[in-house]
Amino acid sequence: MNSDNSMNQVNRRQVVKGIGAAGVGAMAVGSLNADEPTSKVQAEKVQANDVKLLPTRKLGRNGPMVPVLAMGGDMEGANANGLINRAWASGMRYYDTAQRYGRAQEEEIYRKWFIANPGRREDLFLVSKDYPTKGGPEQLLEMVDVRLKALGTDYLDLYFIHQLCPEIYGPESVNWGKSDVFRKVAEKLKASGKVKMVGFSCHGGPEYIQAAADGGFLDALMVQYTPFYERGGAFDKALTDCHSKGIGLIAMKTLRHAGNVPKRLPEFEKLGLTTHQAILHAVWSDPRISSICNSVRNFDQMKSSIACAHSYKAPLEVSQINQLKDVVLASRRTMCPGCPSCDSKVASTQFAFRDVARYVTYFEQDNFVQSRDRYLALPEAARTASTADLQALSSECSFGVNYVEVAARAERYFA
Repeated sequence: MNSDNSMNQVNRRQVVKGIGAAGVGAMAVGSLNADEPTSKVQAEKVQANDVKLLPTRKLGRNGPMVPVLAMGGDMEGANANGLINRAWASGMRYYDTAQRYGRAQEEEIYRKWFIANPGRREDLFLVSKDYPTKGGPEQLLEMVDVRLKALGTDYLDLYFIHQLCPEIYGPESVNWGKSDVFRKVAEKLKASGKVKMVGFSCHGGPEYIQAAADGGFLDALMVQYTPFYERGGAFDKALTDCHSKGIGLIAMKTLRHAGNVPKRLPEFEKLGLTTHQAILHAVWSDPRISSICNSVRNFDQMKSSIACAHSYKAPLEVSQINQLKDVVLASRRTMCPGCPSCDSKVASTQFAFRDVARYVTYFEQDNFVQSRDRYLALPEAARTASTADLQALSSECSFGVNYVEVAARAERYFA
């Protein structure tokens, strides 16, 4: 997926202002290879069949060039095959799935798609994930064979521990990213040829990302990302430290906290962007981020996101990102955007606030019926919190998420 020509390079003034004091270090150490900086966006490539591929960025120090936009998983079964076909025809070559997606049926959909379309597997970047809740990272060594069989492939480009957080894996899991056990598991997985890259998708706080940076052996992380994080804060520092260690960073949940924003704003309409497209541009404005894993529920969402990826040429100005933040703050929200503002309060409760808010958001925005199963699969303690604890979370939240209301809606919808 490499390309011979590069798009416009990021403007140093915009980047340094945009990623804050901790992020300045990313510019100093971010060019891990002088000839191939990770922040460079490669130009679109046109295949022989006239399909215009998405622009790419390098994923970490040792990873490949990957499209800046990934086809997110958890698709509805009836539409999944059509969405995958449309994604391929539209130039998407990065597909993200998991053991649990599609009621544990989505990998089977991909397996049948690979059979029906021989030769395509080698031309795309494929990710899957698993839940080693009984044996920790070592359990991946046997789980990977199940994932490969389900997908009908003999290797994964990237294999994640799914949803790493204390609510699912226990408080000690915060250290997995720097543990010798996980290091040896990653080495064995890659030496076997079954996996090219290893990492985790992070649903915990920035301390999980920081642990991966301190360990320095993982290849990539998927993180809940908002472009409105605290500059110089714990999340910002953890991203910079991962980037400096050559760990690839993939953003997820980038639009979930913006479900109720106005569809268009005059300043961005002049740029040919909807408000949601402008938020994606704000994420790509961070040179530490290699790709966005974007949930796709229908063809219109896919078309909009693909057009957005092709239109990105340079970072947004800091003033534009701040304007977007003001719009999001003024809108009704249910989903935690993953910023670290309330982390001190999170430590005092077992309530899985990020997950509960996420399931409510999926249900309300997408009528995603599996949200109930996901909610009920959480430990009871993770679904229960006192009103005082929920009010404390809301008071610390920079985005003003009303967790008392969110918890009540979850109970009403799912219990």
